[in-house]
Amino acid sequence: MSASTKLSTAVKAICSLSTAYPEPLTSAKISSDTGINASKLRKILSMLVKNDIVKSAYGMSGGFVLKKNLSELHLQKVYCAIEDRKAFYLDVKMDLGSKHEEQLRLNIFFLDLFTEIQVDIEKKMKMITIASILKKINEQ
Repeated sequence: MSASTKLSTAVKAICSLSTAYPEPLTSAKISSDTGINASKLRKILSMLVKNDIVKSAYGMSGGFVLKKNLSELHLQKVYCAIEDRKAFYLDVKMDLGSKHEEQLRLNIFFLDLFTEIQVDIEKKMKMITIASILKKINEQ
């Protein structure tokens, strides 16, 4: 699953959970609400649990419950919770040897460029809350 798909799935699940708060929702109910496959959803939800954004509720009325206030939950926090790789996976070969100095400099250029872009993406995501996303989509 791509980074953007995982992030979108996580945000949809969080938005679904916010509608029922403080009551838990099962992954089947969230799946029904969002149209996302329940098993994929459970993987994302477990990552959100592990990162203290969502908690698991056990028992007959169990499921998942949102732990964070949507106005304090930033997109970057969600992104870091569900993504083990960054938006740009930096796989630039650096072992070219001295006779390929120009290619090495080119690799370093792209490594620096993608690192800079990644930092810009994460800075922007830190300024976006889940509450602001909901507000924006509800205005449309």
